[in-house]
Amino acid sequence: MKKHGKKYRAALEKIEPGRKYDLASGVDKIKELSFAKFDETLELTIWLGVDPRKADQLVRGTLVLPHGLGKSKTVVVIAQGDKLREAEEAGADIVGGEDIVNRIKGGWTDFDAVIATPDMMRLVGGLGKVLGPRGLMPNPKTGTVTPDVATAVKETKAGKVEYRVDKTGVIHVGVGKVSFESNKLSENAKALLDAVVKAKPATAKGKYVKKVNLASTMSPGVLLDEAAYAK
Repeated sequence: MKKHGKKYRAALEKIEPGRKYDLASGVDKIKELSFAKFDETLELTIWLGVDPRKADQLVRGTLVLPHGLGKSKTVVVIAQGDKLREAEEAGADIVGGEDIVNRIKGGWTDFDAVIATPDMMRLVGGLGKVLGPRGLMPNPKTGTVTPDVATAVKETKAGKVEYRVDKTGVIHVGVGKVSFESNKLSENAKALLDAVVKAKPATAKGKYVKKVNLASTMSPGVLLDEAAYAK
């Protein structure tokens, strides 16, 4: 069993056992509990009443957080022709075609997002083993395979996040930095919760939102009142 340090245990003592917080109070409590020397990420974890083994219950999607993530993402665009210029003008950090594909095949992964045009997927499709495990494989469902590279780059830079239920029925997403103002963290977290609730599969039975936890990178978490999101 993992042993926690003195600061973590001290933070844990400040949490009222069994209490479920509303979103605003939960954010304030996590800001109070945060003790790391670096700017921690506020993380939202949602347990859903779905069976991810069934294709029609695989909850996933993307959204642009109202106040971003507090860090600049390094965005790679794989395209050709005029699309390379469009990507650069939109703020892409690295653009290219087959040369970029070969760099990634060689093990280069020093970036946070990959966007590709549909005509380049014949080459990008071979990068699944490298990009797949890192959650970076371009996919039309997440808007990262698109002819509109300019919009995709701008949204990614602005704080676009992807949420996807894992094999245990859990969604885990960072929604900003602890240094953000409380209201901005609350609005980011609410945007994600609203998106997940809206994405409820028609075939899901019983209670959809089973548990919601809010925590920072190093701190213990607090439970939110899931009844506010159970629809």
